[in-house]
Amino acid sequence: MSEIVTALAGAGPLAAGWALHSLWTWRRLDASRRDPLSGLPTRAAFERHATRALARGPHVVLLIDLDDFKALNDTFGHAAGDEAIRATAASLNEVLAYCKGSVVARLGGDEFAAVVPVVIPAAVPRLLNGLHSMVTAPFAYQGQSLNVGASLGACLTRDLPVVSLSLALGRADEAMYAAKRNGGGWCLADGSAPVRLAGTGRRGRAAGQGAA
Repeated sequence: MSEIVTALAGAGPLAAGWALHSLWTWRRLDASRRDPLSGLPTRAAFERHATRALARGPHVVLLIDLDDFKALNDTFGHAAGDEAIRATAASLNEVLAYCKGSVVARLGGDEFAAVVPVVIPAAVPRLLNGLHSMVTAPFAYQGQSLNVGASLGACLTRDLPVVSLSLALGRADEAMYAAKRNGGGWCLADGSAPVRLAGTGRRGRAAGQGAA
């Protein structure tokens, strides 16, 4: 009996060591799935989570591309561009926190993506307006107030012939470029029909400065 008690007592530190090792490993894996600048999931993590989300019901798939981002970097430096990326990520998280089950990511550069559950399709334009307003709002940088424009493209999965993340992203990409050609704002793809400007939101704005 005493041998069993001794063995169990000795297992305590060992079990604690394994628990700490497992936690450390999990944190390393989680960090590798997140973009270090924005804190958002990377493209690979987004594709996994988004694919599972789309299987659960109707969603709107979004692509967001910042306008005039190069001009911001060229004028104010890359640190200002980094701050714009962080501000965009924070804005997306803030708005989509109210949409339970949403998945948002930074795909790379100044491009972001999201999938958002859709309960009332008629409310999607309001969501796109809100996202565009938040993303293009001024952000503080070294005592200045800067901003970039944004072009948003969206696709409702319920309008697709087949629910597929790649197909939805392709349609959202077409819609995003339609918005960009119009000077910014947002555009909602209409099923499998050719993309036309289905919405504009506010037009994109060039980087500027003023009092913070």
